Amino acid sequence: MTTHPDLDNGICLSERSSLYREIMAERKQIEAHKWLESEKAGKDIGFEQALFSWVRYHRSQWLKIRRNRSNKED
Repeated sequence: MTTHPDLDNGICLSERSSLYREIMAERKQIEAHKWLESEKAGKDIGFEQALFSWVRYHRSQWLKIRRNRSNKED
């Protein structure tokens, strides 16, 4: 049986994918937002509500900051 060379070296392709890293960074922000908003509400607001709230109120600013940071690193 043949395996992919990257898997043989213990490297996950998903960890090298910039799209995957971007999605995981965004998810981390949504989870933090969910925790904060759930604390304010005194109950778990759920991921879906947190997602919609974060996208509506925070995503555009977060993307600007990430793009600026990325441009400075180049």
